[in-house]
Amino acid sequence: MARIILFAFLFIFFQFSFCYSQNLYFPPISSNVWETASPNSLGWCEKNLDSLKNYLSSQNTKAFIVLKDGKIVVEWYFGTFTTDNNWYWASAGKTITSFLIGKAQEDGLLSINHKTSQYLGAGWTSCTTAQENAITIKNQLSMNSGLNDAGDSFCTLPSCLTYLTPPNTRWAYHNAPYTLLDGVIEGATGQTLQAYTTSTLQSKTGITGLWIKSGYNNVFYSKPRMMARFGILMQNNGIWNGQTVMGDLNYLNQARNSSQTINPSYGYLWWLNGKSSFMVPQSQLVFQGPLFPDAPTDTYTALGKNGQILSISPSTGLIIVRMGDSPSSNNDDELVSISLGNDIWKKLNLARVSCTPTALNNPKEMPFKIYPNPTKNIIHLESPFNDFEWEIKNITGQTLRKGKSISAKVSLENLNLAQGVYLLSVQHLIYGIFTTKILVEN
Repeated sequence: MARIILFAFLFIFFQFSFCYSQNLYFPPISSNVWETASPNSLGWCEKNLDSLKNYLSSQNTKAFIVLKDGKIVVEWYFGTFTTDNNWYWASAGKTITSFLIGKAQEDGLLSINHKTSQYLGAGWTSCTTAQENAITIKNQLSMNSGLNDAGDSFCTLPSCLTYLTPPNTRWAYHNAPYTLLDGVIEGATGQTLQAYTTSTLQSKTGITGLWIKSGYNNVFYSKPRMMARFGILMQNNGIWNGQTVMGDLNYLNQARNSSQTINPSYGYLWWLNGKSSFMVPQSQLVFQGPLFPDAPTDTYTALGKNGQILSISPSTGLIIVRMGDSPSSNNDDELVSISLGNDIWKKLNLARVSCTPTALNNPKEMPFKIYPNPTKNIIHLESPFNDFEWEIKNITGQTLRKGKSISAKVSLENLNLAQGVYLLSVQHLIYGIFTTKILVEN
């Protein structure tokens, strides 16, 4: 019987997931028209969005967008900035480069396992020939080239690129090897970076923007909605409204999963949530826990200095775009973006609940995270609020376990439940009751 229940549950889950993916909205390619969904229609507490808006204003934000299933739920502009203004992506633009590398590989123009010198020519570093030939495109995507990042980490001159360790043995957020991926793209495709970006993205998705040279870097500039469009393209696995932009799902999945074991929170130029630990730029320290504790576990994010953020959560259907100046006058790197990104998710979570208690909310809209699910004997529960009660029931409604937490995180250990499907409920005095299914395996 337990096996039958398990199969039934999985069948419903996959059917639901398939149907959900078909509901994604795609804005027209050559139009400013964009469908919206009001917070109230999603069951959100709209008054709680005021706190988020005030916070963003205080953090030197210029543009902020939240999409739900592709539709605009929130679109705010601050000061004199408008929907028609362009802004830089900074390192968030690395994810466009990641996408273009995958597209070039799909078209048979390169392989990420090829040595970089095959496209840049010999002598692009100051390493020996053997050391240089050991560096691959994948190493550049994963930030583990082994090149020394001390000193000017942006300098792409061969004299700046010296040997430190073998590739794959050290993770370091080193901009220069990344920047040279532009040359890899141009060497492989025979097109300029701008031309290949335009031919790949614009005609099928409406994404427009310019790469502008700044020192050693190429920096992508676009309107905020273009960043939102790129989020939709990634959310729908490289397909835009039924038209394939990049069909290599294997590469896309690799890009949004741990590219190496040293920093599991980094893919192919994407930052990943829900991993056991993370590292940050300009540091070799390892921090335990997820990158964004208050974001959905499956969130993957493009981060750039001064708080340029594109954050995507497939499980919730949410995409967040933030463009602006640095929240702090003393900092302008990705460290600021990490902190800001988590604060945004934390405040958004408080709006993603009903203003009044409800008996049961849609499990897709729950503002808390549970993991692992399926599980064997433990459940970790993370909530955007403190002082909540939790309860586990079987499918007949019988209460098996219950308790109360005075903190936002709790681990339910030693469940000792038989294999099957159970209901986990969380109740808060103000925000009401949220219920979801958990699957226990032997």
